[in-house]
Amino acid sequence: MTDSRRHERADEVREFLSTRRARITPQRAGLPVFGGNRRVTGLRREEVALLARMSVDYYIRLERGNLRGASDSVLDSLSQALQLDDAERAHLYGLARAATASERRPPTATGRIRPVVLRVLDAMTDQPAYIRNGRFDILAANSLGQALYAPVYDSPLFAQRGPVNTARFLFLDPGSADFWPERDKAANDSVALLRTETGRSPQDKGLMDLIGELCTKSEEFARRWARHDVRFHHSGVKQLRHPLVGDLALPYEALDLPADPGLRITVYSPEPGSPERQALDLLAGWVPGPSWRR
Repeated sequence: MTDSRRHERADEVREFLSTRRARITPQRAGLPVFGGNRRVTGLRREEVALLARMSVDYYIRLERGNLRGASDSVLDSLSQALQLDDAERAHLYGLARAATASERRPPTATGRIRPVVLRVLDAMTDQPAYIRNGRFDILAANSLGQALYAPVYDSPLFAQRGPVNTARFLFLDPGSADFWPERDKAANDSVALLRTETGRSPQDKGLMDLIGELCTKSEEFARRWARHDVRFHHSGVKQLRHPLVGDLALPYEALDLPADPGLRITVYSPEPGSPERQALDLLAGWVPGPSWRR
């Protein structure tokens, strides 16, 4: 591992642990507070070490970015002390794995979607669906999925370059504010998901290039990136504003494809008879045609 890459990984660990520590007050951690002259609003390093049942020197070593050799029990204790949620705990484990990983990159995914997966996608004729990778590149979409995301596909950002990328659209195209009525939530979620992906795929050059581009071109992205928030993204309700059918509150499921590591299919499925279902039926009548591929 190069010195530069080693420093980058150490910085990632240090900033993640320090931001998690800063958000927990002694009261929230169940610790007594003596005196009123605390210079930090969150926990001190000594308090984290106490809660995690480790020496102060060892915790300082961890927070300085040296997770090499940290056992599962140490990571579990640290996760409990910092009150990490499931996504944050997984991210911490990912950082620890990266600290001991070789510099050799795993084989790069081709981005090709297997024919059987494309047939499944095409079979969803009444549900918008698309397949993306961890960088938010949309690699395939059925007809209704492409119609739903028409403002993204039509963005000038992708006229000369591909693939369509929802993170680039969100932060670099002013029109994204019309597509996402809850834009702050969409921005926070996107950044947290990209941060989560860096823990899973620290050697993905395309991912690092995307993050570097967005940090350089979008102050809004850079500000959110500095928070080191992470999250999982499996199901929920997405708020979208389509130029033809208006506001939509669409329940979705995001499913990993086990045979295609790094790829995920997202399917929107509103309740029968709901306004969203009627809107999608109307949209489907305007956009016949085969599914879209990169």
